[in-house]
Amino acid sequence: MTPRTGRAVVLEEFDSPLALREFEIPPAPDGGMIVACGYGGVCGTDLHLRQGHLDIPVPLVLGHEGLGNVRELGLGTHRDATGAPLATGDTVMWASSIACGICPPCRLHREPTLCEQRRTYGVNRALDSGPELSGAWADHIVLQPGTAVIKVPEGIDPLAAMSLACAGPTVAHALYERRPVRLGETVVVQGSGPVGLAAAAFAQLAGAAKVVVVGGPASRLERAAAAGIGDVHLDIAGAADPADVLRQVKDATGGDGADLVIECAGVPAAVGQGLSLPRRGGSYLIIGQYTDAGDTLINPHQIVHRQLDVIGSWAFTGAHLVEYVRLLPALTARFDLVSLVTPFPLERHADALGAVADGSVMKAVLTS
Repeated sequence: MTPRTGRAVVLEEFDSPLALREFEIPPAPDGGMIVACGYGGVCGTDLHLRQGHLDIPVPLVLGHEGLGNVRELGLGTHRDATGAPLATGDTVMWASSIACGICPPCRLHREPTLCEQRRTYGVNRALDSGPELSGAWADHIVLQPGTAVIKVPEGIDPLAAMSLACAGPTVAHALYERRPVRLGETVVVQGSGPVGLAAAAFAQLAGAAKVVVVGGPASRLERAAAAGIGDVHLDIAGAADPADVLRQVKDATGGDGADLVIECAGVPAAVGQGLSLPRRGGSYLIIGQYTDAGDTLINPHQIVHRQLDVIGSWAFTGAHLVEYVRLLPALTARFDLVSLVTPFPLERHADALGAVADGSVMKAVLTS
């Protein structure tokens, strides 16, 4: 008989150890499904959630990025986001959020990432709002009707798909909707975590002439280079003089600065540094400041004197997850994405979080 209980990692209180708990697996909801989570990604945002940097309800099951196999379909006709039929056993990924469709951002502004009532798996679905298994750090997840689900192409290694599971769609939103990479541009990416590497890889696929990755620690930059992501790799995290590294970045762009600088570091101080890196008339695209890590000083003269376009980009929708999954064959053909991932069994969730926090892994993924 198939099991009717599942294990899940629960955030019970901020800044406290997480708990591995067991829950009943309910029947699949009408129009929804039960997915056996093989993989749940650990995102930098999860560190911030645990620390209470976003106003979220607790307790809840963490994990907003995942991949698994359909275990049970609820009543109704089931197709994935592309219209392909779904069946039990299919390997799928799913968008982390469901927009309400009726608030002003959804109804009027054509930007459901800004939905005022957005419900996000692993972020704001508390245990007491049911069902409990509403996060990907679990061996099963209950997907509600309205979730954008997409089948993973045959032949794609699940670890490759999980390498950029949240970062890929986030960057797809930024580059599709906010500021695209144009053919022949020089691009600087601040940050060498998954979001930064997704930005660098997408820029290369889009036809950038040169992609400079500035981040750290050095081991991450070495791993990125080995995977084929980025053309120039500069370590600012371990530098005695960050200003000297910023000069090296400028030199790598030809001296005048980049056409496009993409901030993916998530460190507020990076914004002030990044504003000095585009050329006059260039663009600065800010992706990494998803959670509120505090204020920073900037020089607004940098924006006006050099006539910069400064653009923010928040999260992603199901459509951007679809674009990421569609790009997986091209991404995996060009870049060694599997090498970016370190798997941890579910019960070692604390080790996975610690490894992400200290930068000793590029991408941690919990496996069940």
